[in-house]
Amino acid sequence: MSESVRAVDRALDVLLCFSNQTPELTMTQIAERVGIHKSTAHRLLATLENKRFIQRDPNTGIYRLGIRLLQMAYLTLEQNDLRRLAAPFMHHLCDRYEENIDLAVLDDTDVVFVNILEGPQRVKLAAAIGQRLPAFATASGKAILGFLHEKQVRDILDRGIPQLTPYTLNSPDEIFNNLNSVRELGFAISEQELEQQINAVAAPIFDQENYPIASIAVAGPAYRLTRERMIEIGPDLVAITKEISQVFAMIAAPMTYPTVNQPVTTGRHK
Repeated sequence: MSESVRAVDRALDVLLCFSNQTPELTMTQIAERVGIHKSTAHRLLATLENKRFIQRDPNTGIYRLGIRLLQMAYLTLEQNDLRRLAAPFMHHLCDRYEENIDLAVLDDTDVVFVNILEGPQRVKLAAAIGQRLPAFATASGKAILGFLHEKQVRDILDRGIPQLTPYTLNSPDEIFNNLNSVRELGFAISEQELEQQINAVAAPIFDQENYPIASIAVAGPAYRLTRERMIEIGPDLVAITKEISQVFAMIAAPMTYPTVNQPVTTGRHK
């Protein structure tokens, strides 16, 4: 086993030390459980803490599992349910508007497509499940960002808001003004902000705690999906995502989901 693989193996062992019975551990306890020197445990814990897989209480020095693991578990659970629940609604939208319909979730600073329906038009957009796009410049992303706490949004924007096209909103003030409109309207619009000649309109899906967990977007070429057309589609999209949110809340009600910060190549289009 190479040294790099051994380090990964040990890091996973560190994470596996935690359980319902031992949700908090000291560095000494972790070193003993994994069977490594305290100096090695210190290096591993520092790396895991930097990546937010581990949290350290600054007052007691005690470690517990970090927010990144919650994010990953939350994302996985929701994706599986949302893909199934949203599919018939997405087909309805695709049949009605004959454009690409995308289901996306927020992961770190990006939105990730978890399902895509391709419209029947001859001129199509290239998109793939798993594709990542910057949230701040996409309708899918802004539909979610518009309903997050301001600090969560600022944390995302602080990571960078480059000028992707001449139409990209790349100052915090511009983006927050736009997100205010998203909250008022209930849906977000992207007019060539990520890629020129590509427009999109999106609305958020909420969980039972009214937290935005995903969005559904209608995307297409700007000459077909004009601003006027997107304004017409927006309320219908909000009604659809509201219905999905209600269904998801009923199914998820018996389960407890953590509320955390959610905190994909060519043909980018949201």
